[in-house]
Amino acid sequence: MPALNVEFSDRELEDLRQIAKERGTSMKALVREAAAADIARHRALQEGAEAFRRFFATHADEFAAAFPDDEPSAKDEGRAA
Repeated sequence: MPALNVEFSDRELEDLRQIAKERGTSMKALVREAAAADIARHRALQEGAEAFRRFFATHADEFAAAFPDDEPSAKDEGRAA
């Protein structure tokens, strides 16, 4: 399995040791769990954003009718946001 060397400050290492000890796990497992959780969170946010973009695109006319004041004016058309 590929590995990654990560540098921590002395304080961070001590905190990691303490947390790992409190949880009854190794420092390696603790750091791996944290990274895996962040990866899962990132993927979920990406998927949620994509679902929102699809929903908004599908219902763009409905949003425009419901919120006409939020529609770009004619003078704004063609300009990048």
